Amino acid sequence: MAVLKKTVVAVALPAVLFAGWYVLSAGSQNFYSPPLRTILVAFGDTWSVERLTADVAPSLLRLFAGYLLAAVIGVAAGVAIGLSRRLRAAVEPVLEFFRAIPPPVLVPVIMLFAGIGDGMKVIVIVFGCVWPILLNTVEGVRAVDAVVLETARSYGVTGTARITRVVLPSASPQIAAGLRQALSIAIILMVISEMFAASNGLGFTIVQFQRSFAIPEMWSGILLLGLLGFVLSLLFRLAERRALRWYEGLRAAQRQS
Repeated sequence: MAVLKKTVVAVALPAVLFAGWYVLSAGSQNFYSPPLRTILVAFGDTWSVERLTADVAPSLLRLFAGYLLAAVIGVAAGVAIGLSRRLRAAVEPVLEFFRAIPPPVLVPVIMLFAGIGDGMKVIVIVFGCVWPILLNTVEGVRAVDAVVLETARSYGVTGTARITRVVLPSASPQIAAGLRQALSIAIILMVISEMFAASNGLGFTIVQFQRSFAIPEMWSGILLLGLLGFVLSLLFRLAERRALRWYEGLRAAQRQS
């Protein structure tokens, strides 16, 4: 019953917004803002299996490659920095400098070194996603209870076992928060990188529709992008809930006590 209630609450607002969009745009004569009815017709006509395979699949592959690579780099570097006070003091100014640079600004620079292929797009996604993962991992590692660490050491849990069995589980809620933030950034950077230089992809297709004044098709691409973001966010929440079931149970027990 609780799951059904949460589902209804999650779906209610999008349904209301779509209904309002449909009604308010029904009589629109604006070329650049067509009725939602026209956009939905264009959606069905445009996004066939062939186009999904040709444009959406490459975008998702770049997204997942960049996101997973950023996750590996961010967690590994975050654990190392979080466990070493000296290393953290040495690299913190550099991290803050690079974190402040918007990734889209570096797209032309990355193109000079990586070209205009898939590698450039993956690098852009990695550069934008690694910072929330890294910084959240550092904070999560720093927040591990010193008593827990000392107890593990006294029982001979050191080295890799200490990281995998004590540090990472304790920091996992904070790491998950960084991964959640990075996912939305990855979607944005996926589209931006494809708008600069590409021959396929969702961002490339939306720009091509805009340049050829295929406005309903352009809006259908934007709608598809929003749906992809929603589905990926939902899948991440399900995975997060499953992985952090122990943490949710601990929080529930603390609220009841």
